[in-house]
Amino acid sequence: MKKSPIDVTLDDIREAARILEGKVVKTPTAPSRTLSAICGCNVVVKFENLQYTASFKDRGAYVKLMSLSEAEKRKGVIAMSAGNHAQGVAYHAQNLGIPATIVMPKSTPFTKVKHTRGFGARVLLEGDSIDEAAAFAREIMEKEGLTFIHPYDDEKIIAGQGTVALEMLEVCPDLEVIVVPIGGGGIISGMAIAATAIKPDIEIIGVEAALYPSMYQALRQEPPTSRGATIAEGIAVKTPGTLTRKVIEALISNILLVDEATLEQAVHMLLEIEKTVAEGAGAAPLAAVMSNPGVFAGRRVGIVVTGGNIDSRLLATILMRSLVREGRLARLRVQIEDAPGVLAKVAGRIGAAQGNIVEVYHQRLFYDVPVKMTELDVVVETRDQEHVQEIVQALGEAGFQTRVLGDATGDS
Repeated sequence: MKKSPIDVTLDDIREAARILEGKVVKTPTAPSRTLSAICGCNVVVKFENLQYTASFKDRGAYVKLMSLSEAEKRKGVIAMSAGNHAQGVAYHAQNLGIPATIVMPKSTPFTKVKHTRGFGARVLLEGDSIDEAAAFAREIMEKEGLTFIHPYDDEKIIAGQGTVALEMLEVCPDLEVIVVPIGGGGIISGMAIAATAIKPDIEIIGVEAALYPSMYQALRQEPPTSRGATIAEGIAVKTPGTLTRKVIEALISNILLVDEATLEQAVHMLLEIEKTVAEGAGAAPLAAVMSNPGVFAGRRVGIVVTGGNIDSRLLATILMRSLVREGRLARLRVQIEDAPGVLAKVAGRIGAAQGNIVEVYHQRLFYDVPVKMTELDVVVETRDQEHVQEIVQALGEAGFQTRVLGDATGDS
């Protein structure tokens, strides 16, 4: 049996589950027939995005806050977070009457800032990364005598997050592998300790955004490269945890890296197929399973949708980009004669081919075409990529030179 390398045991996690009884949502664990068919394995989804603050962070936050002395509770707590830990701490601190200060990076999505303030916390926006926010939070902690609530490098936090595995294995004891996102490593550490103690032969696999492979590189003693804008900001951590690294080294079999396009696709699929909203970090396990079919083929795979706090504008953009990627929304550039009635003919041909025109851009001045010609950009709703080509062919047969634009810039 694999042994926990830190002072968190299965008994500690079971005690955390007792403390959490009635304080957090016992979220659903359910198989997905459609995702299973797409991924080539038996997919079971844990919907932690259905917690009250839409994230698993509720668990560790409550367990940690309940461990504080009365003097510490009166003085107040401080945390740094990109959003989910912030909301978990703020929500439970408000319910327990504990003053809470949260330091968040300046790039934190508006929805997470708004909700954190809504739970009564003092929110300070500082730094361009979680690491810079953490440094500032430490300064405030020292100055005001607050208790620091770390988002992942804390045994109480780890124990609280580990209760996710207890619930998954209670519902699906035959799981062969569980796939969990890694930011700082709190949830995967707690889940690995619990799951491997209950079922020693189970495999725990971590997932990181390819732009932020901090734990992956730390374990391989590679130079850090974490940087850039990712939709998985919840796991965009440049410096992995110390405690969590020990657990991951001992109990995790592999860390998979997923790119931004696959993260976008996973967010879209969870909404369209499971009718559930996932943030980028929450969709990372599905992205990993989709992009590594050989690792998971035929196995019973648990994936944890760790959170659903995604900015509405970003979600809308992801969904529209997914439609473009799948060919369900296409932008066509049609060269036409600048004469009365020609636009109607183009629209007629598209309609006859069962395309639905969404937008039209009629530009005469800036394209490199003869003065008596113009180029017409038409955004068309279609069934799929094959349908797009049918429409292009129909326009070509009518004498209209047409090409599909590759992106929103107008470049083919």
